[in-house]
Amino acid sequence: MTIFSIIFEWLNNQLLKMEWLSNLIKLLVENVFGLSVQDRFGGSIHFFIYDVIKIFILLSVLIFTISYIQSFFPPERTRKILGKYNGVSANILGALLGTVTPFCSCSSIPLFIGFTSAGLPIGVTFSFLISSPLVDLASVILLASIFNWKIAIAYVVVGVILAVIGGTIISKLKLEKYVESFVYNNKVLEAGQEELSTRDRIDFAKDQVLDIIKKVWMYILIGVGIGAAIHNWIPESIISAVLGQDKWYSVLLATFVGVPMYADIFGTLPIAEALVSKGVGLGTALSFMMAVTALSLPSMIMLKKVVKMKLLAIFVGIVTLGIIIIGYCFNTFGYLLM
Repeated sequence: MTIFSIIFEWLNNQLLKMEWLSNLIKLLVENVFGLSVQDRFGGSIHFFIYDVIKIFILLSVLIFTISYIQSFFPPERTRKILGKYNGVSANILGALLGTVTPFCSCSSIPLFIGFTSAGLPIGVTFSFLISSPLVDLASVILLASIFNWKIAIAYVVVGVILAVIGGTIISKLKLEKYVESFVYNNKVLEAGQEELSTRDRIDFAKDQVLDIIKKVWMYILIGVGIGAAIHNWIPESIISAVLGQDKWYSVLLATFVGVPMYADIFGTLPIAEALVSKGVGLGTALSFMMAVTALSLPSMIMLKKVVKMKLLAIFVGIVTLGIIIIGYCFNTFGYLLM
């Protein structure tokens, strides 16, 4: 092992996985609470406190950094950048821009309306709509902190590919008439780019951190709580009997169970972590996570307000099929990434 790989592994373990925090929480649980992390209750307490603190630290740092960068690219500038491209290249750019926007599926829909009303092809806006809640830089770092960098990068790649393919198919089908007319008639303010000072950008980034934390904190607590319960209280035999890697239907079940739910990707990551630790296939866990974040029932209800049922059904069908295919691919070849 080279000195570079040793340094990288140490930084990864201490900065992302936060082993120092895990050890600190272990001391707290054992010496202050008088519990053993090897027991169910003590292990659950350790899992919950450690994951909650780790996720909030990483989320705050990452959202601040991403938002500071985003202050240079307001929606109007983003629209102008996208407007210079067409075809598959525009779908690729829309999907990539979605990866740097820390929005949940519901928060992405107002931008979808703005982009569409500004004249961008609906295929490009759908590529953005798919990738924005599904893949963002913060989730990549958190995935790497829970699993490893290979899995995190693979997740990003397949998420972007799904967004590009989904948007391209919608473009080819010429479904513009299935977008509600008020979207096209919505006035877009052609405002110039406001010159912001460094202090303004820092304040903007801080506001974004607070705004996103306010939106997702409950889902993170619920997700970590469920993850702790799965990790320490539900026997592996029960989980394997339902979602084990040998069950051909596990990906289908995880996907369809995830669709009606609503949570941010940061709330579903601890659940995926706990499922994988209990022997559930990586693809099954990721399918559940992707379905919850990309196809949540509340976001579909909001989207139904701006598109007609045929377009909504095609969108849901494309994304669902893509998630299922991705899940089976990860279950089949995921061992190469572990």
